[in-house]
Formats: sequence, C-alpha cells, structure tokens
Amino acid sequence: MKKYQLKLNKLTAIIVDDEEFARENLRMLLEENCPEIDVIATSGNVSDAKKRIDELTPQVVFQDIRMPSGVEGLELIESITNKKFQVVFVTAFEEFAVRAFNSNAIHYILKPIEIDELKNAVDKLIDFYKKTEKHPENFSSYIASLEEVMSNYKSEKSPNKITINHSKGIKIVEDDEILRLEANGNCTVLFFDQKDKYLDTRTLKIYENLLDNTKFCRIHKSHIINLSYLTDYLKDEGHVAVMKDGAKVPISREKLSDFLDQLRRL
Repeated sequence: MKKYQLKLNKLTAIIVDDEEFARENLRMLLEENCPEIDVIATSGNVSDAKKRIDELTPQVVFQDIRMPSGVEGLELIESITNKKFQVVFVTAFEEFAVRAFNSNAIHYILKPIEIDELKNAVDKLIDFYKKTEKHPENFSSYIASLEEVMSNYKSEKSPNKITINHSKGIKIVEDDEILRLEANGNCTVLFFDQKDKYLDTRTLKIYENLLDNTKFCRIHKSHIINLSYLTDYLKDEGHVAVMKDGAKVPISREKLSDFLDQLRRL
C-alpha cells in the first residue's frame, strides 16, 4: 500500500457540514490553533463533498453527523470505495458518541468544539500518519475500524418521543405528530396536525439533530418539514413544499438537491 506522507508537515483536510457558520467556525479554529492542518476546501452537501474529495484527495475529512440516523454523513463516507483519508466525526451528542465511537482508532469531537479536544484529535491524526509511513498496513486496519463504527452508528435506535420546553412546562410528543418546525430567533415553533403549535427555547439546529432525518428534512435555514405530511412540491412558485395544514414552506436553493434526494427515497 502507498505510504501517506505529510506535505510540509501538514495534513490536508476538507470540512463537511450543512451549516455555513459551523464550517467557517471549524476552519477558523483549525487555522488559529492547529497549524498542522491545511484546510483545502469546505462543503455543505454530500454530492459536492464527494466531488471535492475525489478531486483533491484530502488526508482528513471533518464530517458533521446528525442524530439519530446521520444518513448524510454516512452516505458520503460509504460512497467512497477507495478511502485514503482519516475521518473526524463531529457531533453534538456526547452519550451517543461514546456508544457509537467506541474505537480508539476513530476520532470524534463534540459540539460546541473545545480547543483542547480539537488539538487532541489533530495530534492523533498526525501520530497515525507518521505510523503509516513505517507500517502502511495500519491503514487497512483503520478502514476496518471505520466501517465497524459506521455500522454501530446505523444500528442505534431513533428516539420516538420528543420533549418540548414551552412557556407552561414540558410537553412530551411522538415525533410523528410533528408536522413542521420553524425557526423563531434562537427558538423553534413546532406545528402539529391538530393546528396546535408550541414555542420551544431550543434552536432549529438542535431539533435537526434530534429528529430522524429519514422522516424529517431541513429544506431551508428556517424550516424543517415532516415528509409524511408533505402533499405537494411546487416548482412554479419558486420551489415550495405544501404541507397537510395548507402551509407553503419555501425550499432554499442550497437545500433543494438534498430535499429531492429524500423524496426519491420515500
């Protein structure tokens, strides 16, 4: 197997996250604190990330994954058959990460990202590539560990119940009851089929992480919909999702490709 050598004592890296702020924040943290990493590209979706990885052949991919299924992150890694890079998974769920990423060979960092954790992950990346220069067979073992971790991730069960922290207390609902969600500043409004709605103090990003993204789809920076309640998709009105309650929810240009991919999988 080919040896993986550091270029000018740096590892080339690509950051994959669907949120621009998260991508730029991680890039900034790496540039300011980890000179051993050279961020050569960032990407906000699976298809673009795969293209950049194929073209640029990075040595490291920082991959955001979302609870509960993390389908986008796993699809990207699984779609690349000849993996020549290490993966650092990024997640907001500590308990889940401890269960799923139970291999010392696989790196993960938690959101919000702490500098010491990031530096520790980078140290491990550097150490690994130095070892592969002497023992290239280690990379095959690493890929086996990576495949095992992704299998563990996919086998985790999705939570069916969601707690909503609203002004009068806490409401417990089945996730299937949620029709759609809309950002309201740093809070989230949840809409239900019975015309009820609740304002929760958590952000839309937190809900995106909590909800099963085989059922729910973030179609806009301010909107998540439950695909079970989608009745129409209108292109002539500027790309709009029509929901069972009659709401017309805009689909952003950045999210359109992922939305259509999910529709095809229904």
